[in-house]
Amino acid sequence: MAPIITVSAANEKQIATYPREYALFRQLDHTHKGKIPLQEATEYVKKYGSSSAELKAGDVSFEELAKALHKEGSKDGKGNTLAYAARDSGGQLSPFAFDRRELRDDDIRIQITHCGICHSDLHQIKNEWGASNYPMVPGHEIIGIITAVGPKVKNFKVGDRAGVGCLVDSCQECEQCTETKEEQFCAKAVQTYNMKNFDGTPTYGGYSTQYVLTERFALHIPENLEMKSTAPLLCAGITTYSPLMHYGLNKPGMKIGVIGLGGLGHMAVKIAKAMGVEVTVFSTSEKKRAEALKTLKADHFVVSKDEEQMNKVADTLDGMIDTVSAKHPLASYLSTLKVGGVVVMLGVPDEPMDLPQGNIIMRRLRIGGSPIGGIKETQEMLNFCSKHNITCEVEEIGIDYVNKAMERLLKNDVHYRFVIDVQGSLIQ
Repeated sequence: MAPIITVSAANEKQIATYPREYALFRQLDHTHKGKIPLQEATEYVKKYGSSSAELKAGDVSFEELAKALHKEGSKDGKGNTLAYAARDSGGQLSPFAFDRRELRDDDIRIQITHCGICHSDLHQIKNEWGASNYPMVPGHEIIGIITAVGPKVKNFKVGDRAGVGCLVDSCQECEQCTETKEEQFCAKAVQTYNMKNFDGTPTYGGYSTQYVLTERFALHIPENLEMKSTAPLLCAGITTYSPLMHYGLNKPGMKIGVIGLGGLGHMAVKIAKAMGVEVTVFSTSEKKRAEALKTLKADHFVVSKDEEQMNKVADTLDGMIDTVSAKHPLASYLSTLKVGGVVVMLGVPDEPMDLPQGNIIMRRLRIGGSPIGGIKETQEMLNFCSKHNITCEVEEIGIDYVNKAMERLLKNDVHYRFVIDVQGSLIQ
């Protein structure tokens, strides 16, 4: 039998002293239930902790393991949270320290392990949408381990995996909050970053060591999903799941198209295929054919610039998910829809799109849009992805690479989502 270590339980004081190390321990232990293979623990210590630390088989106190996993962090600034922030529309991100609020009765504190980089982060740090507030800490694809809970928290406990998506609060009074459970449409919804909390303090996102929020807006992360690859589901996953559900494009045997094969597009393919839908991927690049068909298991691939290929799929699709955020001609794509078909816009182009009204009117086509989903639907999406073992294809990076990642993102040079290894590179 391979040598193991048996780690004692951590108490509240120890978790408060070593929150990062506790989060690492919970990840290391989540499949082993207290009996961790020595080799695996040693590799974890080498990756995340002290290179000089040496573990031995047998009983190990949590504090011993925590000291082995401990690494000296940054001394930049004052505050209980270390982050990377943009200071102006130049968009350069650099170290920034600030204080997360003290726990309220219904709050949880999440030690962040990973945070995905969404294309909207790039828009926001550069003020391309004209509503940016600085300093800005981006990030709304947050995943981590709970290290503290308020006295009235009912649905989470210390040690749980948890996630934070695009929303962290809402009015809890309007129809969207109380009846439809679509908080994303609440007029007073509070976004994860670049907004004000109801108490007037700014929201700072997940390019940071921890997050504090009410449990109502936290999400349970299924145990079988890899942490780093799950983080982007909290934006890219729900942004594609929600329109498939809302517009009824989730029925087995239906035929849909996906325009664009980036962060959103590849998730749309994975989720739609798991629903039993026949998927055609549209791309301007022949280079993505093998990826679409062999890796993502799409049923068909069409180069949208090829008129002959487009003609072959005319009038064949029930609907289409359009993930492209640059201006592009809709007319040729609309011709692939059946009478009464729908195209759902997920991208936000810099310029207004040209609409071929004649085609839309004469064939009773519909053009819709969809943002993210509410908390209830986002949890449903996570559970669906757990059942079908769906995660995002990611490139993991350290926080010191984040500015280079933004440059590459601008050129669409990522396969398919950057995810920041917060626990391994942003250490306080």
